[in-house]
Amino acid sequence: MKYLLGILLLTACCAGTANAATWQAVQGNVVTVEATVTTEHLRLWCFGKMWPVKKLGNGTWRGWIGVDLKKKPSDYPIEWSNGKQVMARDSLSVTEGKFRISHIQVTKKMAEFDTATLARIRSEVKALKATYVEKVAAAPDVRMFGRPTVGIESTPFGAQRYVNGEARSPHSGIDIAAPAGTLIETPLAGKVLLVADMYLNGNTVAIGHGNGLVSVFSHMQSASVRKGEWVDTHQVIGKVGSTGRATGPHLHWGVRFNTARVNPDSLL
Repeated sequence: MKYLLGILLLTACCAGTANAATWQAVQGNVVTVEATVTTEHLRLWCFGKMWPVKKLGNGTWRGWIGVDLKKKPSDYPIEWSNGKQVMARDSLSVTEGKFRISHIQVTKKMAEFDTATLARIRSEVKALKATYVEKVAAAPDVRMFGRPTVGIESTPFGAQRYVNGEARSPHSGIDIAAPAGTLIETPLAGKVLLVADMYLNGNTVAIGHGNGLVSVFSHMQSASVRKGEWVDTHQVIGKVGSTGRATGPHLHWGVRFNTARVNPDSLL
């Protein structure tokens, strides 16, 4: 009787659980995952965070997970839950990214900071980071519709940056070199969360697209949008420039997904 009861309990716990899948991702990439489970509501968990999902029909669900640029290569558990029980368990295998080295030379004032300048930089970084967790009332598919401007990629995502020979944080976006004044378009609709003249980033616009996606556009010559404004996909938001710490006219385009630093090209 006890044996039969144990079998029944095990069956109940496993009801609705799909076969496990192993998904692959490189550091800094966004990975699309799917599961087939019968439920009206589903949550996707990985890295201790909940990630957006979309119901496709016929019991199939799609979700997106952002792997941070510096996430340790390893295998991580994925859970699909309806809020009451785990419906499926998968795994995500994160592999090491291959990133190049980038050296730039700038003026002393753009590499060494006095107390007042350092305080300004920290305040501006804090304001920008606040946009990464700001909620936006939209739930788009996690993708981008092209790059925001036309030009040549001058610094790729993830490059280890050296400024005047000193190591700095890895490059968390893509630099696109283009003539000053080249138009910049947002690759996905969203709400303008920040328009600021930053010491290092120059003229910067941050746009929240919803579902935890935030795009950051920096070193702009000018911005043509205002904070709080809603912009449509491919709407012009400004022009390419060389403001802030820049060695020439270019656009820095970075994307955060649930605060993870992700490669914008993995969303195209």
